[in-house]
Amino acid sequence: MSSLPKLDSYDMAILRQLQRQGRMTKRALAEAVNLTPSPCWERLKRLEDAGYISGYRALVELRKLAPVTEVLVQVTLSGHRAEDFRRFENAVQELPQVCDCWAIGGGVDYMLRLVVRDVDAYQHLMDDLLDGEIGIDRYFGYIVTKPIKSTPPPLPGD
Repeated sequence: MSSLPKLDSYDMAILRQLQRQGRMTKRALAEAVNLTPSPCWERLKRLEDAGYISGYRALVELRKLAPVTEVLVQVTLSGHRAEDFRRFENAVQELPQVCDCWAIGGGVDYMLRLVVRDVDAYQHLMDDLLDGEIGIDRYFGYIVTKPIKSTPPPLPGD
C-alpha cells in the first residue's frame, strides 16, 4: 500500500483556496498561493491523484428553483449485526433524497439529511423505507426551518 505524499504549506494553500472557490482559474490559483502556473498545476494534479481532492461541484440554491424542505432524521435500527448496517446503508445509497448519511454513536445509529419537495414527500419517503424492511426500528425527523450556516470544514492548521 503506497503512502500519501507529505503536504507542505503550498499544498495546504492550494487546498484552502480551492475549498473556498473551486472555479478558480489555474492562473488565479497560482497567484493566490505564490507559485508560477506550471508548478502549481503539477501540485494540483498530485493532490487530485493522491485523493486529497475528491471532486468539484457547484452549490445550487435549490430554493430558487422550487420549494424544498430539508429534514434531519435520526434512525435507530432494530438489529446491530454487520449485515443489518450493510442493508440499511445500501438502501440509502440508492435514494437521491438522502443527501447525507452519517453512522453515529450515542444511542442513535444514523443521522440523515433529506431534501424533499414538502412534508408529505418526506412522510411518503419514510413510509417507503419502513415498508422496504431495511431494518429501521425508530426514526425521528426534524424539519429545518431556516438554514443558518453551511461551510466546508476547516483544514488542519486553520
